[in-house]
Order: sequence, then structure tokens, then C-alpha cells
Amino acid sequence: MRIEDIAKKMCAKGKGILAADESTGTIAKRFKSINIENLEENRLTFRQTLFNSSGMKDYIGGVILFDETIKQKSTFGPTIPELISKHGVIPGIKVDKGAKALAGSSEETVTEGLDGLRERLKEYYSLGARFTKWRAVYKIGDKYPSMQSIKSNAHALARYAALVQEANMVPIIEPEVLMDGSHDIEKCYQVTTNVLNECYNEIEIHKVDLKGTVLKPNMIIPGSDCKKNSSSEEIAKRTLDCLKKNVPSKVPGIAFLSGGQSEIEASKNLNEINKINDTNFLITFSYGRGLQASALKEFGKDQKNIENIQKAFNHRAKMNSLSSEGKWSQNLEKETAA
Repeated sequence: MRIEDIAKKMCAKGKGILAADESTGTIAKRFKSINIENLEENRLTFRQTLFNSSGMKDYIGGVILFDETIKQKSTFGPTIPELISKHGVIPGIKVDKGAKALAGSSEETVTEGLDGLRERLKEYYSLGARFTKWRAVYKIGDKYPSMQSIKSNAHALARYAALVQEANMVPIIEPEVLMDGSHDIEKCYQVTTNVLNECYNEIEIHKVDLKGTVLKPNMIIPGSDCKKNSSSEEIAKRTLDCLKKNVPSKVPGIAFLSGGQSEIEASKNLNEINKINDTNFLITFSYGRGLQASALKEFGKDQKNIENIQKAFNHRAKMNSLSSEGKWSQNLEKETAA
């Protein structure tokens, strides 16, 4: 399959991306919140339960995996990539090595992981991955993000994307402007504009084929400590305007991160964006907590109750699928998953 076809399939109508690429440290925090020990077998049990849910084939186009997970075998036979592919879903892999302190601006970060990436990509391809993800992180403050942070992260994202396409995979480009802080929605809009502009400047310089990429951005949203709330309608309007002005039209799909929003907020805001989407972009979700939080609670109650864990996941996947088509409503949240 050509990379442009893979990119479209990942974001196909009514489908989105499950971000199940939490590092061992991040999933430790999630498990701690439900009093589950962070053991490899528990991580495998939780993830394979999600990947074997009926909602996978109906609502999910791709799954982002972590290095440990892509190399695992399910307890009932197939490897994890085989299990995902069985449902007609594309396996993907997080390839960055995390955000590290930026020299010269120690309060900010630059994402590392380019060293040895070409060789790692060959291995991941052989394991079944057909797309990848790299996340850059930008914090908003009085002095931040600095031009140094914006430029160094954009350069790394572009080099990563070029290497991934060389390996015949689709790069997800994730420049995340964090929700943390007291900034208003206008500040988020300005910073996201600057970040996207620099990313696409570098992507052009590095000769990346835009048709074989997917963008995973933040929504235009006020900071988590902002005293002035914004309605979902305002968030949708500002987000779509920012995308239209700063994302090249050749990019086929935009899959939003949930970035600290609650499950309901993430679905509601995505729905409002799609209700007014007058672009050619396939606009969908690439959620971690926005798809897994309820399922994780059920896992904490009883790891062996596969039916309840899958029911919770299927419901969230269905709700976000509806949001990706602008068909979600609060009333539908009261439905239990089919």
C-alpha cells in the first residue's frame, strides 16, 4: 500500500487513531491511579483486551504502539501487530526518545531520538508497523515558547518525517502546545500558528511528501488555569481557522490529541470542529486518555472482567467516531456500548 493510501486509511470516515504508546513510566502513573502493579503482564493484559475489542474494526483506523508492545505476543497466540491487523487496523509505533532539556533554554525541551532511527525503522517495519509518531512539546509562558524551541523541534520533526518516508511508512507529526498554564485562547492560537508555520517550513526543506503524512495537533483551547472559559463553539471556530491558515491543503488527515481534556470534552470539541469543517481535511481523533480512561477504571475494578473493559472502550470509540463525523450528542453518551 502506498503511504498516501495508508495515511487516508488511518483517518478514514468514522475512524480515528488509538494512542496506546504510553511509555513504561507513563503507564505506571495510570496504573497507580487504579492500584494496579506496573508489571509487563498487566500492561499486556490491558492492551490486548482493548486491541481485541469489537470497536476496533468499526471505529479505529490505526493504533500507536510503544517499543515493548510491538514486540509482544498476545496470551492467546497472535503477536500484537497481528492482533491489530486482524481487525483491519494499521499498527504504528512511537519512535521518539522523549522530550529532553533544551540546551540554552533549560525550562524548555527538544525531542530526541534521531540517532539510529534509520535502523530502528527497518526493524519496526519488519514487525508490522506502517506508520510512526514523533511528539514535540511546547509550553506557553511569559517567555515561552522561545524561537530556539520552535526551530529546533521543527527541524527534528522534519528530519524524522523524511527518514520515516524513506522507510515506506507514514509519519504522524505531533507538535503539541501544552494546555498547562493560565493563557487565554488567543495566546494558544498565536503560539500554535508560529509552531505550525515553522514545522511546515522545515518539512518543505526536507522534501517530505505531505500526502503521506498525518498531523496530530492540539486544539486551540485556553490554558487549564485560565479564568476565562471558552465554549466548544469558540474552540471549534478558532481551531479550524488556525488549521486553514497554517496547514498545507495537501495534508490528508488531521488527528487531534486530547491533551488533558476529559473524555466528554474531547468528544464534544471534536464534534463541534467537524460540524463546521468546510475543508478537504479528514479531521478525526488520536486519543490516549480520551479513549482509554473509562476502560482503565474498569480494568482497575476487575482485570478479568474483559466484557466490561471492552464495553467501556467500545462506547468511547463509538462516541469519538460519531464526533469525527459531527454526529455526536450529549444524549448519546447515556447509551451503553453495543
